[in-house]
Amino acid sequence: MLDKVPSSPLPDQKSRPSALSQNMMMRSSGQIGHDIRVLRQSRGWTLTELADHLDRSIGWLSQVERGTSEPLLADIRKIAELFSLPFSFFFSSSPESEENEHIVRANSRRIMHDNATDLREELLSPDLGGRFEMLRSVFGPGSRITAPVTRETEEAGYLISGALTLTLDDQTYDLKPGDSFRFAGETMSWANHGKEDAVVIWVIAPPIY
Repeated sequence: MLDKVPSSPLPDQKSRPSALSQNMMMRSSGQIGHDIRVLRQSRGWTLTELADHLDRSIGWLSQVERGTSEPLLADIRKIAELFSLPFSFFFSSSPESEENEHIVRANSRRIMHDNATDLREELLSPDLGGRFEMLRSVFGPGSRITAPVTRETEEAGYLISGALTLTLDDQTYDLKPGDSFRFAGETMSWANHGKEDAVVIWVIAPPIY
């Protein structure tokens, strides 16, 4: 989360990138700067606040967000840690193609996994741009959110398989396959009391990660 700064040392961010770094940047999602901006804004952070956490200048961060500068691997690694995302989130396994702006192939989704809650999410949207994001959320058996959350978002979902208990404010709903939901601004928590994965297509506006 952004309220914590990683304590582990990172490589010198101002050093010249190695050949491996250059190759990895060539395989980036192509939306790193835009994704960083969306992530920062979703947390209510200013350019100054994020730049301070990264030990970088505001000018450098502004250039990265606008796509005129490419961050080094060390920068991306630190950004991923700040937002509790896997390093691979900022890279795509799909080859460069004109379709990438509109299409996400099943084998090239960007994946986030929260070990604390046993929640695995796959980004179905091509990037974090636009007014909403779409996710395939897989809630492991017996998993639950660690604490209720309240977000300034509008969210909707469709339960594909399994069972999920969704609590909005003080109202609890037991969802079964085929059920759908929508909420906006309510305090939300979830739990999977079943013995199999609960799979949900989840839509969030605006994007939060």
